[in-house]
Amino acid sequence: MRSSIFTEIKEFFIKGSVLSRLIGINIAVFVLIGVIRVLFWLMNVPVIYDGLLHWLGVPSNFQTLLLRPWTLITYMFLHFDFFHIFFNMIMLWIGGRLFSEFLGANRLTGTYLLGGLAGALFFILAYNIFPVFQQDRFVSVAIGASASVLAVFMAIAAYRPNYGLTLFLIGTIRLKYIALFFIIIDILSIDSLNAGGHLAHLGGALWGFSYILLLKQGIDPAKFLSTWVNAIGVIFKPQPKMRVDYRGSRPMSDDEYNHRRVQNQQRMDEILDKISRKGYESLTSEEKEILFKLSNKN
Repeated sequence: MRSSIFTEIKEFFIKGSVLSRLIGINIAVFVLIGVIRVLFWLMNVPVIYDGLLHWLGVPSNFQTLLLRPWTLITYMFLHFDFFHIFFNMIMLWIGGRLFSEFLGANRLTGTYLLGGLAGALFFILAYNIFPVFQQDRFVSVAIGASASVLAVFMAIAAYRPNYGLTLFLIGTIRLKYIALFFIIIDILSIDSLNAGGHLAHLGGALWGFSYILLLKQGIDPAKFLSTWVNAIGVIFKPQPKMRVDYRGSRPMSDDEYNHRRVQNQQRMDEILDKISRKGYESLTSEEKEILFKLSNKN
């Protein structure tokens, strides 16, 4: 049973979609941190758990950040409680599916990470610029995927502003109005107890909007970052020494397989770039078929 469970988890991260992996990582980290929290509580040392959050959350103090640079990444996979992660993952699922459909799943990881970095930067700068945070900037940390999630949602809202999203008990609302609602709420909530969180949200949202502007100019930093991250993942993914070409009797060598994979990726990139410029409707029947086949292989 144990072997089966771990095998299924391994298969999930190897073969799952980019979106499912991001959600899976967030949930896995939440469960792991939750178990650690309970253990420290049972040992009557909850202060150690608080120290762990400060060690993984991104600090507003520049000197502390220099000592903990990893927090720029780790903070965007941490969550405080169940409702915190539940709302973020629901938003990531909704926005991520639309993002993958219209902009391509190969850009999702980069947008998530860059949105989180933009949120951290917004949080740090605000706490070191505005006088109201003069005391808090030495001890405050930010945690949560909200900035990354808003970056993804804002990107697709900026790309397809008039796309209608059907909400339970509310009806169909255009993405631009949902995005505007989130921005207004965050602005009006800056003077609340979670000022740093709302500032980080705005940083992520700003990146999502800016990303679409850059994309329309032919600049795609999210795609570059996603490709780099995926390349790292391939290092840890076991590869067989020989693969069989089912269209012929001769097995492919590693060089032949890698060459074909590069060609397929280039073709996929060309189709996704066309979608980003002209929309999915501009694809020919042949291009749609190629996109479908290559997407199922990835």
